[in-house]
Amino acid sequence: MASTATLHDPQGDAHSAHGVTNTGLSNEKLAMWTFLGSECLLFGALISTYFLYRGKTLSGVKPQELYDIPYTSVSSFVLLMSSLTMVLALAAIQRGDQRRLRVWLLATAFLGASFIAGQVYEFTSFIREGMTMKTNPASSAFYTLTGFHGVHVTLGIVMLLSLWNLSLRGKLGPERSEVVEIAGLYWHFVDVVWIVIFTIIYLIPS
Repeated sequence: MASTATLHDPQGDAHSAHGVTNTGLSNEKLAMWTFLGSECLLFGALISTYFLYRGKTLSGVKPQELYDIPYTSVSSFVLLMSSLTMVLALAAIQRGDQRRLRVWLLATAFLGASFIAGQVYEFTSFIREGMTMKTNPASSAFYTLTGFHGVHVTLGIVMLLSLWNLSLRGKLGPERSEVVEIAGLYWHFVDVVWIVIFTIIYLIPS
């Protein structure tokens, strides 16, 4: 009888050799999906907290009194358009077009930065009107939820600029297209989360 110690799975060895898990995804991509799953839990908790506190404005300015929905809608559209430029960046590296890859990476980063600039302007306007983080529980919940999302967008911008720099130095060839794809997963997640946040905060009445 052959010893079970001598048995092995050639297909499993091939997966290990190429860094592919049994799910068919690479270790890096699986790690990103796992990370995004944990981020869903984080934003789920923040959104739940916002629902609990958004009506508690016993003193100070109510957030709903200050919202500029047309302005925020334009800012949201800018962020959503960045998903398109991210797709174009991935398509460019898969074709081996380094020039267009850098153009679309910078375009995505610029659109993300424009969204952040708009958010900073909005926060500044609210503070001038008297709504700070400590005004009431509703304002605290608003700043926490939107602020955490803004931090995630900022981290995404840093990631995109790092990829642009790698491409500029010739270290991001077509064989590394999965790196751009993984960055794209994160970026699309941030965009989808904002759609949910925008709908909950600005479109659903409290």
